[in-house]
Amino acid sequence: MKRLFDLIVAIVAAGLSAPLAAITAIAVRSTMGSPVLFRQERPGLDGRPFAIVKFRTMVGGEGDPEERMTPTGAVLRRWSIDEIPTLWNVIRGDMSLVGPRPLLTDYLPLYSEEQSRRHDVRPGVTGVAQVAGRNATTWERRLELDVWYVDHGDLWVDLKVLAITIGRVLSGAGVNTDAGATMPRFEGTPDG
Repeated sequence: MKRLFDLIVAIVAAGLSAPLAAITAIAVRSTMGSPVLFRQERPGLDGRPFAIVKFRTMVGGEGDPEERMTPTGAVLRRWSIDEIPTLWNVIRGDMSLVGPRPLLTDYLPLYSEEQSRRHDVRPGVTGVAQVAGRNATTWERRLELDVWYVDHGDLWVDLKVLAITIGRVLSGAGVNTDAGATMPRFEGTPDG
């Protein structure tokens, strides 16, 4: 049921967002050059790697993410427009609409046994941790909420998370951390 729901909603959303995606691609190409899309390997269901696809928001090179973020990229992040291509990941079956966000493969050996359970379900475009604070929360809390979803997620939870996500995107709540535009790297849980 969840997979069918994901597929129907992702196909409809991809169709509706196609004009915005085309405009975004032109904006990224004209302000940042090629490539327009950002691809990165992330761990999915059972920790199996897949390539997540987003619109690019940063220029390459050295420096902190805040220094590499372009004005166009900041707008895309603010409104979560950079996430539109992840609908393709949902259609392909790499991701779900709702689930733990797919993090870096570098983090896999840093999780506690409990935190690793976040990979017992498909990763999501949005999730409980995102509606509970997005980037403005701690790693420990985010991972705790990811595991909560593994144990309690169902279609009703997904619908609630999607509804709250729309509100969060429109308000811009939690996009940035206190330290900047992105979460700091996860270094592992001290007692994990």
